[in-house]
Amino acid sequence: MTTATEGRELTEVGPGTVMGELMRQYWIPAAQSSELARDGAPVRLMLLGEKLIAFRDSAGRVGVMDHRCPHRCASLFLGRNEEGGIRCIYHGWKFDVAGNCVDMASVPPHQDFKHKVKAKAYPAVERAGVVWVYMGSSAKAPPLPAFEILDVPDDEVSVTFIQRECNYLQAIEGEIDTSHFGFLHAGHVDPDDVPEDDPVHHTITNRAPEYHITDAAWGTQYAAYRAAGPDSTYWRFANFLFPFWSQAPNGEFGSHVHARAWVPLDDGHTMFCFLRWKPGISALTQPQPAFKDGRPIGGTGRSNKFLPNTTDWLGRWRLVANASNDWGIDRAAQQSNAIYSGIDGIHLQDQAITESMGPVTDHAWEHLAPSDQMITRTRRRLLMAARALRDKGVMPPGAEDAEVFRGARSGYFVSDDKSSWQEIYARQLAEAVHPSPTPLRAAE
Repeated sequence: MTTATEGRELTEVGPGTVMGELMRQYWIPAAQSSELARDGAPVRLMLLGEKLIAFRDSAGRVGVMDHRCPHRCASLFLGRNEEGGIRCIYHGWKFDVAGNCVDMASVPPHQDFKHKVKAKAYPAVERAGVVWVYMGSSAKAPPLPAFEILDVPDDEVSVTFIQRECNYLQAIEGEIDTSHFGFLHAGHVDPDDVPEDDPVHHTITNRAPEYHITDAAWGTQYAAYRAAGPDSTYWRFANFLFPFWSQAPNGEFGSHVHARAWVPLDDGHTMFCFLRWKPGISALTQPQPAFKDGRPIGGTGRSNKFLPNTTDWLGRWRLVANASNDWGIDRAAQQSNAIYSGIDGIHLQDQAITESMGPVTDHAWEHLAPSDQMITRTRRRLLMAARALRDKGVMPPGAEDAEVFRGARSGYFVSDDKSSWQEIYARQLAEAVHPSPTPLRAAE
């Protein structure tokens, strides 16, 4: 059971909070590179409870800074992005991407003091089609995480952003809970309709997997297992990676190179950032099997429909189906068991469940089961790391040694190997397809 104090420590991410300070030790995916046009309009960003703007200057460099002009606090979102910087429209003061004041147009030259004024700006880099921001206080930014997906050329990476109206922890915990798959996504599928060689077969025939759980160098890991005949086991390995990343087992382990971030915008809103290697074999690259009466896993929906982006602080990458329309639930489809949940689409089903808990769920209402061990282990791992940073200055996993993330991979496979589960994982990882690492690992 999570106490009220622990719940606050885990879920509150604003400046000065225990978890907020932990997250500031890492690079944070903030926006898609395509959202920022050279000399184009600034974009409002909300990250860790801070109101920021992002813009791309005349040279193509990205700036991310507090939206308030340090002169009189007018919003730089209204500013003119021109000639290498953002100019406040109130008095014409101009700032470059590093926050340096480069022009005080309203001040006589002999009274100019621009060298003493600096906007609050954060370092920003681009990789894999994403703008990454470092919001920590260290003079030297940490390296980018050594995810395999950041090793591949940008044109081989698929990037998806989707906003979710709930706390980041609820979203992560939905990711690392594999036992819901056989119900929420596949409750309408009859095991007799699934071919034995289909990977989904084992999750349908046995909807109550058993687990191995452990702390890992990068965070936590689970191995869900089910019998796959008399001599084989169906494995689903997945990971939580500090501070808010997950790797889901929704692809073949040998080539499923991806990373999924659940970035806290504020305590009640999260941005899902999904980076996937296009050549990898996953649920998104394989034809969707249709079972009895043409009903596929998760329903017929394979894509997400978005509302137009707005300039609001929380106006980016919102789904058309949301709490205001009950996520498009079809009660007739639910009642007839055409779609178990009545909600069409795997991602949307997950989104509806975690958003239905409210912006920040009250953990005192929970009655956790043995199948929730990955959730409890991850909560404790996060909490202990945040407290160690606060109380002893101990840096959290991966903040300094980003290479620990390179050992993380997720996915499914069937094996007749009778070794320990850790040995099976290590052997599968060694035999997997690995994109060649690039020399650009540091946040240059």
